[in-house]
Formats: sequence, structure tokens, C-alpha cells
Amino acid sequence: MNSFAAALSQHPLATQAVGEIAGDILEQLAGEPADLVAVFVSTHHLGALEDIATALDRLLEPRVMFGGGAVAIAGGEHEVEELPAISVFAASSPGAQLSPARFVAVSTPDGAAVVGWPDDVDLAHTLLLFADPYSFAADAFAASVSDDEPRVQIIGGMASAAGRGGNRLLVGTEVVNDGAVGVFVGSGLSVTAVVSQGCRPIGQPFTITKAAENVIEELAGAPAMERLAELAVAVDGSDRERIKHGLHVGLVIDEHKADFVRGDFLVRNVLGVYRDSGALAIGDVATVGRTVQFHVRDADAADEDLREMLVGAEAGGILLFTCNGRGRSFFGGPDHDTGTIQEFLGPVPLAGAFCAGELGPVGDRNSVHGFTASLALFS
Repeated sequence: MNSFAAALSQHPLATQAVGEIAGDILEQLAGEPADLVAVFVSTHHLGALEDIATALDRLLEPRVMFGGGAVAIAGGEHEVEELPAISVFAASSPGAQLSPARFVAVSTPDGAAVVGWPDDVDLAHTLLLFADPYSFAADAFAASVSDDEPRVQIIGGMASAAGRGGNRLLVGTEVVNDGAVGVFVGSGLSVTAVVSQGCRPIGQPFTITKAAENVIEELAGAPAMERLAELAVAVDGSDRERIKHGLHVGLVIDEHKADFVRGDFLVRNVLGVYRDSGALAIGDVATVGRTVQFHVRDADAADEDLREMLVGAEAGGILLFTCNGRGRSFFGGPDHDTGTIQEFLGPVPLAGAFCAGELGPVGDRNSVHGFTASLALFS
């Protein structure tokens, strides 16, 4: 029988915050062991992360523990922005296969490579990951895992507490400032991914008929900008404004489907336009023959997308990795993602962080996202 707990403290003193959290979690678990522990701290507590980890290890005695620092913290129904906070999630699952993960980038004669994949995780189905965005090539790593270990889904985020060299990551009681940390989860503990990319498709799908690298030159035989101009004329005024300020492109995941709806796309940024040729540069490889559809993003679309993705979902506990571009400034009020999750799934133990990039599977591929809420649902 698995059980879950989570606790959030906004006490400005780390020692006091840890005491409150540990007591709360032990009470929720009612004597059951805290086998898996995830720890997220705001920038205010970054310097005390070693002491926080040591205290939690002594009080909760987890088999595996990971986490790190973030610019804002999520816990329960609340999102704490610009204030001190520590949020901790715990899972009691004595029969679960759990293994710590630590990845670092190294130089080889063939270029950069990531080392740290262990030999004893053959039965793992999930990798919970927290990475430093400046020293860890998460895009390449996610693609490599999808190719070489297709059974493993990656759910997590990129640390956002500091600039280059300043982030701090936690694995066990060890604190590091580069690479990535996490936990492999195998049999005995079920984890389901929910990835809300926060966008809404508009217009109709097109086939890429001419492209080079990350540049879409033609859509269905016409310059990409011409197709976009046709769309801007066809939509209403509100969507026309969204196109101006929040245009994205969705790459279809499964080309065998007859019709495409929300969730069938891997959403990527439109990076720029080439006005002379009418081409569009996007944040991914543009492949001739692939189907794409324009998407728009704003607070309403992000709210609608998250709600749609949560319909029918169930969870006993949740880890949330949400973008640091969401939150109060994007939605116009506090606690949007946590509140919406609790509305659909709660009350449920939840902890998480605002990230500088989110990791989660879309279709059968692990990917890095932006402006996304990526959830690990435990049952």
C-alpha cells in the first residue's frame, strides 16, 4: 500500500521550516517510512541546502532524496513567489524499486557526453529529474533516452534559482551545482505524466513541403508567412492579437491519426521570420512531410489546456514542475496551477517548483518544454 504526504513552510529560518515540515510529513504518513523524498527550496534557503538535506535525512530517513533550488515554490494549494519557502513531498512505498540518479556532462573525443546512467535500473519506468540548465543539455539527453530507453518517461524541470554556476541540486545529502539529479522509479510505484503545454491550436493543419534545419520555408506549397497571413485574416480579433503576442507552432506527434486535437502536438516557439522569403524559424527541426498547426498561448489558453489535461486524471500524490513564466504575472492572480490541480484532483499532497524549462513526455518522446506545467501523478 502506497501513501503520500507533502508539506510547505514559509518560515524564514530554515531550521524552523524543516522542523515544521518533518513533523507534518511524519504525522501524515502515520508511522510509514518516507521511501522517496523530493525537496524544493526558494533562493532564500539556497545557502542552507546542505543543512536542510542533512536534517530531513535524519528525521525522515528516506531511501532516496532529490531536489534543489527554484525561483518560486509550490506546495498544496499554494504557489509562493518572491518569499522564503521550502516544499517537501514524500512517498511511502516499501515495495517500490527506487534508485538515485546523478548525471554529469563530460568531454570526449566525439564531443560532449552525459555519464551516469546506471546498470541496475532495467525495470525503471520513470526518471524524475531536476537539472541545471547551464551545464546539462536536457534536450539532447531527453532525445537520447527516448531512442535508447523508450520505456522510460522523464518528468521534471530545470533549476531556476540562480544564473550560471549558482544553482544547487540535491541527491541524497549531497549538494552539487552542475549536471542533473533525480530518482529512477520502477515496479511498486505507479507514476503517470500529465503535460499541459498551455497552448490552443488555431486554423487548420498544414504539411511542411519545404524546409531546412529549423526553418519552415513552405506549408502546403506556399510560403509559411503566406499561410500565417491567411490565418490572421480568418480568425477573430482576439485570436489575431494572440498571434501577434503568443504565436507557436505544433508539430504533430502521430501522423497516422485522421484528425488532430489538443495534446496531439509538440508545441515549439516561433523564433523569427524571414520576410524576404516568407519562411519561419522554429525551436525544433523542421522536417519535410511533417504536419504542423499554428498555436496561440495566453492565460486563457493555458488555463483551458490544464483543465482539459486533468479531466479523468487521478492521483494520491503529485510533483509539479511549472514554468517560471507562469504564476501570478501570467495568470493575473496567485495559485493558478496548484489551485486548478487541487480543484480537479484534490485534496492531494503536492510539492513542486517553478522551473527554467520543464521535462515531460508528449506521445512516446521525452521533451523539454517552455511555459508548461509538467506533473508526476503517483498512485
